[in-house]
Amino acid sequence: MVLRKGATAAAAAGVVAVGFIGLVTFGTYAASGTPQSQGNAAGLSPGTVPAAYQGPIEQWGRLCPDLSPPLLAAQLYQESGFDPRARSGVGAEGLAQFIPGTWAAYGTDGNNDGRKDPWEPLDAIASAATFDCALATLVGKVPGDRQSNMLAAYNAGPGAVTKYQGVPPYRETQGYVRNILATSRSFAAPVAPGAPVEVSAQSAGAIYFAQGKLGTPYLWGGDGLDSQNGRFDCSGLTRAAFESVGIILPRVANDQWYAGPHPSRDQLRPGDLVFWATDLTDPRSIHHVGIYVGGGYMINAPHTGAVIRYDKIDTKEYIGATRVTSDAAQALPNRNADGGVIAPSRPGDPAPTPSSPATPSAPAAQVAQAVPAARPTAVAGGGPARSGQTPAKN
Repeated sequence: MVLRKGATAAAAAGVVAVGFIGLVTFGTYAASGTPQSQGNAAGLSPGTVPAAYQGPIEQWGRLCPDLSPPLLAAQLYQESGFDPRARSGVGAEGLAQFIPGTWAAYGTDGNNDGRKDPWEPLDAIASAATFDCALATLVGKVPGDRQSNMLAAYNAGPGAVTKYQGVPPYRETQGYVRNILATSRSFAAPVAPGAPVEVSAQSAGAIYFAQGKLGTPYLWGGDGLDSQNGRFDCSGLTRAAFESVGIILPRVANDQWYAGPHPSRDQLRPGDLVFWATDLTDPRSIHHVGIYVGGGYMINAPHTGAVIRYDKIDTKEYIGATRVTSDAAQALPNRNADGGVIAPSRPGDPAPTPSSPATPSAPAAQVAQAVPAARPTAVAGGGPARSGQTPAKN
């Protein structure tokens, strides 16, 4: 990951070096504002989904009371990483990873072109939302949190949710529910414009780690290993910095973007991750990340031939920031050896690994068949999503 056209800050080192650890620590814990619970906010935070999908997710995410745009966005991200070309080894297709049998029963014409195409992102978004809402109706009388029960039915089937009167005791299903609910907070807009974002208690420790690496030469793919002479690339540095305080981030920058809520430029606090993208309307184009330290500067591993250093953040490719939380970081999907997102597995599947996509133990159509033919009158239904692949980007 290369910081493109990032301004060097040779002079800045002298400005921020003296007493900087104390300044950062104070700034982290004395930040103004009260903690904010992102919760199930109604809208999407800007820049969290590709621009072409923002409107459709906002629209279809309000199809029923138990769904929301952030929840739908988190589900699609977990399934495919927003890659409309994703295809799994067992035949799941498109942005929402539909098994063909499920699509045949519940595919939806989301873009009103007269066709129902799982490779068409707007059709996939509409179908995923409609299937969620159909399942929410089926398990609507089950006690407990309605969103959790809806997501559990998507993963394990409505029969399992009804049998266990709530989220069933399956590791895969419990993880599916927990991860999507946690990740949805990374997609949620503030409940009020300018509302403060909760301050991270681990920020000072992450900055302290990164400061200890100042002057270390950059290495593409570097994770700081002894075999790499302790060198890092940009996301390797941020990952190691937060690992030093007990938070495990994904390896690539455009996945780290979803590791928490997104403070605005004037809400930045030391320890926030800051990001750059080639297309400011598409988070899939994120190519660089650093750790904000205050005063408009960050610590980062910029590019080959440079060393870990302070740089200004205000450049034209700056897309935004993330305030890392442990639950959001833990909930993010893994990727396989080809860079594809490993979608959540179903009960009975072998545990997915970063080099082996999950394989469903039964066709997704079996879950779809549990949904009655009477579907919401607005649109037809959708089906559960399974593993897919997206190209590696960082």
